[in-house]
Order: sequence, then structure tokens, then C-alpha cells
Amino acid sequence: MAKVIAEVSIVPIGTGDTGVSAFVAEAIKALEKAAEENGLRYHVCAMGTAIEGELDAVWNAIKGMQEAMFAAGAKRLLTTLRIDDRRDKEETLERKRLAVAEKGAKVEKL
Repeated sequence: MAKVIAEVSIVPIGTGDTGVSAFVAEAIKALEKAAEENGLRYHVCAMGTAIEGELDAVWNAIKGMQEAMFAAGAKRLLTTLRIDDRRDKEETLERKRLAVAEKGAKVEKL
């Protein structure tokens, strides 16, 4: 099965606090476990997480992330998911960034 690259953002709603890092940390711990079990690769960003792997494993990892947030006390989640399912060639997280950088654009400035 071909690999996909997904970008997911899961936001707990109605937690009584504006900070969500504790919920995000639990979701990332669940992703870490799924990554180890299924050979996924991921990159946590400020506003979401990119995940690379086989589609079924990515779906299951995202479900696990949601369940981890519910287990941490979230009552409602808003999940935004984008999936790049390219079948003509294999892509990686690094290759997508490199393709932009090769055209002269800076892909990061911190």
C-alpha cells in the first residue's frame, strides 16, 4: 500500500481553560506509540502534526490521538485533517519541503 502524508490538528473544546498543551501532549504520546508499532513518521508543528505512513495506520493513529484526548478529559474535539494520497510516486515529509527549497524559497525562519 502506498504511503500518505497527513496533517492533523485536534482541538479540545469546552475544557474550561484556554491552554490545550496537556491534551496535545497526550495525543502526541498516543501517536508516538502508534508510530513505533506501525512504522509511522511524524513532525509536530505549532498548529498541527504531519504524519507519514500507510493510510490505515495513519487513520488508526489519528483515532488513537482523539481517544487519548477524551481519556484526558476532553468532552468535545474539533479535528481538521488533510491527506495527500499520491500514487504516481512515493513522497516523504522531507521531500515535500525539499521540493520547495530547491526552487529558492526558504522553508523555515525561526
